[in-house]
Amino acid sequence: MLGPVILAASRSDRMRRLISAAPVTKQVVDRFIPGETVDDVVPIVEDLTAGGLELTMDVVGEDITTPEQAAAARDAYLALVDRLAELELGERVEMSVKLSMFGQALEAGHELALANVRPVVEAAAAIGTTVTLDAEDHTTLDSMFAIHEELRKDFPQTGCVIQAYLFRTEADARRLAASGSRVRLVKGAYKEPAEVAYQRKHEIDKAYVRILRTLMEGEGYPMIGSHDPRLISIGQELARKAGRKLDEYEFQMLYGIRSDEHLRLAAEGHRMRVYTAYGTDWYGYFMRRLAEKPANLRFFARSMLTRG
Repeated sequence: MLGPVILAASRSDRMRRLISAAPVTKQVVDRFIPGETVDDVVPIVEDLTAGGLELTMDVVGEDITTPEQAAAARDAYLALVDRLAELELGERVEMSVKLSMFGQALEAGHELALANVRPVVEAAAAIGTTVTLDAEDHTTLDSMFAIHEELRKDFPQTGCVIQAYLFRTEADARRLAASGSRVRLVKGAYKEPAEVAYQRKHEIDKAYVRILRTLMEGEGYPMIGSHDPRLISIGQELARKAGRKLDEYEFQMLYGIRSDEHLRLAAEGHRMRVYTAYGTDWYGYFMRRLAEKPANLRFFARSMLTRG
């Protein structure tokens, strides 16, 4: 399987330098990451929302090694909130954050990440939107869920992400569904050991359906994070069986992948949210997109060969 190899490469400084230096890379990266600054992506945000779509915005970057870098990440999100307020798009655009960007892996990282993310959540609430805490590798999840629970005391609309390939996720889903939380379900994009995660696609897909059924039958707000046509159809059927209205769940897909499907679902009346990332530290995000789907890797390789 190529996925684990690509994920290993995402942590290699040598591969980072090699891929970043390739002339064609930026053109391919632009398919998934439409800009480096908030000003770059404002036209994209306006275009997508005008087309009936909603967004979740991610300022990419996870290699945080100092408290100062974590504070800079916080400030980047606060600047994004300010621009959304100017555009009056608070009700259409939320934000996704990785707690690693806010210092989670540093000394006293749990407290530091909570202190940095709280003002972002507060600012988001002030303009009528919210924040979703992205899931990272399994060693970070207890901290992430604890921060999520703490934030929801004051901001109950704060969301979180769960990953179908982890064995623990079915129990996490039952807890979150009962608490009425906003939950994005994804398959999972980190290399995890067999001791904690399913390794085969069919096992992950079956777990995804079981977990999604739990979320649909629960008291929360499910967010279906998938580009898989079969899982999208199953999600619609599970929502119907659970008696959910079209505004009681949503689909989420990545910017640059299956854009026609984004528009189709929105045209049918579904809430369709596009996960849109921007920033200069794009390498780790880009490599996970390649690892998630062979078609993305083929697209990149074909572009490299064509340009070569």
